[in-house]
Amino acid sequence: MTDQDAFDGLDIAILIPCYNEALTIAEVVRDFRRTLPRARIFVFDNNSSDDTATIAARAGARVVRERRQGKGNVVRRMFADIDADIYVMADGDGTYDAAAAPALIAKLIEERADMVVGTRRGVHEDAGREGHAFGNRVFNLIYGRLFGRDFTDIFSGYRAFTRRFAKSFPAVSSGFEIETEMSVHASQLKMPTAELELDYGRRPEGSHSKLSTFRDGFRILMMIAMLMKETRPAVFFGLLAGLFGALSLALATPVLAVFLETGLVPRLPTAVLAMGLMVIAFLFTACGLILDSVARGRVEQKRILYLAQAPLAIQ
Repeated sequence: MTDQDAFDGLDIAILIPCYNEALTIAEVVRDFRRTLPRARIFVFDNNSSDDTATIAARAGARVVRERRQGKGNVVRRMFADIDADIYVMADGDGTYDAAAAPALIAKLIEERADMVVGTRRGVHEDAGREGHAFGNRVFNLIYGRLFGRDFTDIFSGYRAFTRRFAKSFPAVSSGFEIETEMSVHASQLKMPTAELELDYGRRPEGSHSKLSTFRDGFRILMMIAMLMKETRPAVFFGLLAGLFGALSLALATPVLAVFLETGLVPRLPTAVLAMGLMVIAFLFTACGLILDSVARGRVEQKRILYLAQAPLAIQ
């Protein structure tokens, strides 16, 4: 029995976001066509200046153009426009093995998961990726501390999703931070997820990564902060309250010591500043408590939207 026979009755869509991948996209499309001959293959071209779209169409993919620049904008469009039972998302640079797609789908079905992440086995072995590898380790550690240890590779672009996930995912991000947002969405709603370790290839000569270590790293960090504010406001504002409160106490302690000893406040501006910082700390605390209730209500609404989608029908 072939891989496709095992998935009979399931509408599978292969989604490939692309930006200037003319060197690799034809082979990527052909590999997915060989692996899953009955799947529909969509290449979403994101303002490529080369012949990516033309080459993809000649290779047999359906090409859709997304004018808003950024991978997050492409993913938002993909999930909005394409209807399927199962979605497989992969990059168009040839670093992900199309032959592993059936294993991702099988794991999605066997574990009744809503998202399976193909974690990258060789991602740290390429010397040219040292900066990316270090950032990957740091951000995965931060993610684990803030949102839970559901994932070990939050930046992997090789994933399989159910319709439930795709149609309940808000996709706020515009760039490479979209994978982080996907992971937080799954963790927040406590969706069943799984990981599958896969080989991670190198780009061919002449093909270059679109990821900027510092620029996109900063954007990912800002996205993590924003998602923490939106999903865990009590913790986010509690940390700010603790910071301002500690600074206030540090400034107020010597002033208070002098006052208790002499009955005088010789450093009145410092005393006023310390009082102002403490007021801000209390305001942050109040904001955190109020927004925590709001966030809980939003999670309930997201959960209801998620449950409104039909689950994957398994024979």
